[in-house]
Parts: sequence; C-alpha cells; structure tokens
Amino acid sequence: MTMENYVKGETREVDEPSPFSALDDNVVEMRVSAGSKIRNIMGYAIKRMKEPDIKQITWNGSGHAVNKTISCAEIMKRKVKGLHQITKIRFRRIEEYWEPKMEGLERLKVNRDIPAVSILLSKEPLDTSQPGYQAPGSHDAAWLDRPQEKKGIKQKSGPPASNLGQKRKRKLKKDKPDNQTVKNTERKLDSSASSAAS
Repeated sequence: MTMENYVKGETREVDEPSPFSALDDNVVEMRVSAGSKIRNIMGYAIKRMKEPDIKQITWNGSGHAVNKTISCAEIMKRKVKGLHQITKIRFRRIEEYWEPKMEGLERLKVNRDIPAVSILLSKEPLDTSQPGYQAPGSHDAAWLDRPQEKKGIKQKSGPPASNLGQKRKRKLKKDKPDNQTVKNTERKLDSSASSAAS
C-alpha cells in the first residue's frame, strides 16, 4: 500500500484553548497567515489598540506565518509604547484526511504538528513570573550601554561583544607569531639548510 492509492481530502485545524489565562473580555485577536499583508493587518490592529477601551491584543500564527506574526508584534511595540508582552511557543495539530482511490482501502487520518507562536501585548501590567514575559522597552536593553560614536566614526549597532569573544581574540592574537618570530624562524631554517648542504 502506497500513498499513490490515496488522494488528499479534508484538512482540519484542531481547536485549542488560548494559551493565555485571564484575557480581557474585549481582547483583540489577530490571526496571521503566510499570505497576510503586514500593512493591512497592522493598520487595523494599531487603530483598534489606540481605542481607550482596548487593553490587550494577541498575535497568533503557525507554520510559515510564525516570522510574520513576530514581526507584527514587534512593529506594534514600536508604534504603541509601553506594552507588556508574553510570548508562548507551542505546536498546533493539523488533521489531514486521505481518501482511497481503490476499493478495499480505508480512509487515512494523518496528524501533523506544526510550530505556532502566540504573543500577548497589554497596556496594563502582566504577571512577570510568566515564562516569556518581556517588560516594556526591554527590546532596547542590550543596546543601552554601547557607545554610539567613537572619534567621529559611527559604530555599527549591535549587541555588546561578550567577554568570551574578547578572550578568544586575545588568544588568537597571542598564538599568531609576530614578524620578529617569523624572521628568526626563517634564519634558523636557512642556517640549518646551509649547514646540511656543506
């Protein structure tokens, strides 16, 4: 029995409860798909989030939409300042049904678990003990102590170099022979080659 004897039929997403507890009654739930246009969904989401009675928004995406979901949440945090965040990473179950082409074969059900992300953004404080919690402005924390300019030359922005990287550079520099060592080694080789020839 091979899959060529079957044709793909219906596909269902298994409904799962929200990964977040204690959501507001008027929470805005955004579902992002791989074909979603960021400009379109962001316009709606930002407009809703600026309403005074809206305190929370969730961004949900799975499979190929995970990156786009994260991008939407990050854009929202830049446009609407002071948002608390909780991120949940999990798997979503997709059930695929395969119909037989031949008589005597049974219908097949295939379960696929695909990666999914849910991001809760809130104007009001959230439980800081929750795994995946980020305080407002924490996306900037790694960049704050890095000098922006040095002697009139603009520095590239990026996370500060770790001590491990600096130790590795020092070790490589120490292992690399300087010019004087190379010259001394060449002289020794030359003298041993000339004494061996005589």
